[in-house]
Amino acid sequence: MTRASLTREEVLLAAGSLVRRHGPAALTMRALAAELGTAVTSIYWHVGNRESLLDALVERTVEELGEIEPRGHTPAARVMSVARTLRRELRTRPHLIAMVHERGLTERMFLPAQQALVHEMHAAGLRGARAAQAVRAVQFQVVGYVLVERNRERAPLQRPAEEELWHAAAAEQDPALARALGTPVDQDRLFDDSVKALVAGLLVDPRA
Repeated sequence: MTRASLTREEVLLAAGSLVRRHGPAALTMRALAAELGTAVTSIYWHVGNRESLLDALVERTVEELGEIEPRGHTPAARVMSVARTLRRELRTRPHLIAMVHERGLTERMFLPAQQALVHEMHAAGLRGARAAQAVRAVQFQVVGYVLVERNRERAPLQRPAEEELWHAAAAEQDPALARALGTPVDQDRLFDDSVKALVAGLLVDPRA
């Protein structure tokens, strides 16, 4: 049974859900119409052809990444909150982020996060090239971390696994280190530790 009414917002939400679950290749007008329980002609009426739909999804993703609101009582805490939010947003929509990149809008997508970071760097007393370097260092740390996470998740099963490799080295000079490296990675804790260390170094007053 075909739906009696449909909005552009509903079409974009359903299209975004399809891309998140199955990737851009799964987004066909027929699949989207089936998802929404409507006719293909209704999809065209609201969003145009598939390319127009993809453009609209990219614009929507760019807008969503612009809704980062720093939280915390110090510049360092607020920078950390921006980093956590950016990581979460990138991880929850990898296929959509890839579409943004393919359409040459990556820099525009990251601009709101950069602006939030600039504000906090200024609040911490950083200016000019030093503030710019700090902003980029945080951005690159987050993006690089997410890429490593994604690569680890998609990697084939490793033989021998990291745990097995370090188990064999447990009797060497630093057995505690070997045991620690032989345990699964706590990705959230590692992210927090690495970004906090980076931010602490970036916000040090060079005159001190």
